[in-house]
Amino acid sequence: MDDDVEDLVDGPPRSAAQMEADLRELLATIQNPHLRRLLAIVFKEGSPTWAAYRDAPAAKYYHQAYRHGLLEHCLTVAQAVSAISATFPGVDRDIAVTGALLHDIGKLEAYRMEGETIEMSDAGRLQGEIPLGYYRVRRAIERLDGFPPELAQAVVHIILSHHGSLEHGSPVVPCTREATLVHMVDNLGGRLGSFDRIEKELPAGEQWSQFDKGIGGGAYFAARARVEPEREAA
Repeated sequence: MDDDVEDLVDGPPRSAAQMEADLRELLATIQNPHLRRLLAIVFKEGSPTWAAYRDAPAAKYYHQAYRHGLLEHCLTVAQAVSAISATFPGVDRDIAVTGALLHDIGKLEAYRMEGETIEMSDAGRLQGEIPLGYYRVRRAIERLDGFPPELAQAVVHIILSHHGSLEHGSPVVPCTREATLVHMVDNLGGRLGSFDRIEKELPAGEQWSQFDKGIGGGAYFAARARVEPEREAA
């Protein structure tokens, strides 16, 4: 895509190159050798999975619904999880960060982009992004000799529970500290991403949006000064 076209297309505030550098810096902090091997499968430079993850959108509409949106969303969630993990005792940071980076990986198959148009795939409609993500990570773990079963269970539980409740599409609710942390930060990231989308769509000078389903109300932007209509010349 040439630079002139890119300027007209919605996208993340950070460049894909910067987000990749930030991601690889975060990956280097993972101490557990089994989790490092798992993450290496997904994020290996030049691999088809990494290429898809780097380019995929995070949603069809509500938040980060643009190219590189999945990378932006998962990286932001993982960075926040990493920072918060030290605040609460009992959280295994490596598991939580790994789960944050992988929680939405099912979207690689659930969505497809044609140009800048985002659509649900047949697999996304028929299976859902959570089962697709679970099976992808489960298959990756099964290719790793000696991966501890309890560690595998901790990671896939984060994927299965990250929507937080059965009515929101999770087959199970978060039952561990790590899964609860990822769910809460994921929800926060999605809601704040909705504010970004709403503000971009708001007419110049407007401070209030209409009701938005993504946040369950109208959004208010105090910093946006209202533009007074120009007075007609007498």
